Amino acid sequence: EIDYYFVWSKHMKNELMFYYPYINENQIFITGTPQFEKHVDETLLMSKEDFFRENNLDLQTKYICYSGDDITTSPNDPQYLQDTAEAIRKLSSIKVRYGIIFRRCPVDFSNRFDKVLENNNDIIKVIEPKWKKLGDVWNTILPTKEDFILQINTIKHTEMVVNLGSSMVFDYATQQKPCAYINYDVLNTEYPNWSVKNIYNFVHFRSMPNKNAVVWLNSPDEIAEKIEMALSNQKATVTAAKEWFEKINQHPIDQASQRMISSIEKITLK
Repeated sequence: EIDYYFVWSKHMKNELMFYYPYINENQIFITGTPQFEKHVDETLLMSKEDFFRENNLDLQTKYICYSGDDITTSPNDPQYLQDTAEAIRKLSSIKVRYGIIFRRCPVDFSNRFDKVLENNNDIIKVIEPKWKKLGDVWNTILPTKEDFILQINTIKHTEMVVNLGSSMVFDYATQQKPCAYINYDVLNTEYPNWSVKNIYNFVHFRSMPNKNAVVWLNSPDEIAEKIEMALSNQKATVTAAKEWFEKINQHPIDQASQRMISSIEKITLK
């Protein structure tokens, strides 16, 4: 067994003690997670012009980010990306042109999106995560400082994010932008027993204090309407998302590493 535990929040501490009642409270330190720290570092932000030029984007286009999942979490992700692309086409008009920035899951090196990307290369722009591959399994593919900067600026210069059940909802909430969750099944004979319910029934989604923390995309037909709604009325969704974020991750978010260091110091004195 582990001697000490660092957890994201008081909520997670309570969960840990509930599911593992033999763990003593003095073994647990509430630190938050350092993955969100860089969102408050404005020195990492690029201008829109520089970001668009560096990634070959069109300054006249408003981009939605589609954040991909790994194949286990979302085997139907290529179809969801295709559905989102079709919705974005409906939204585009003479007055406003929309596009998609596709950021794949950093540990997904499959070719399963290739056909969708090829068929929609006029509106989907791919920005690959800058993770470092040290081995062939997912836990040997590690983030880099360069990817922190890329992710932060992708959020800064896109309107919102679409995905299936990702923690990107919190990354976008830090910059006052909404998230939409895919919430419907499609026919896939290769994965007949998979369902979005498998994901949203995970216990950690019960921590969501307000179901309006995300925009729920319950069918392909409503994606365009729901995205338009989210962009025209962001405040309510973002406020609920930030409430969820504050519940599951200790704030201020930029002090997680320091809390971890302080906790280690306390442990060494025991």
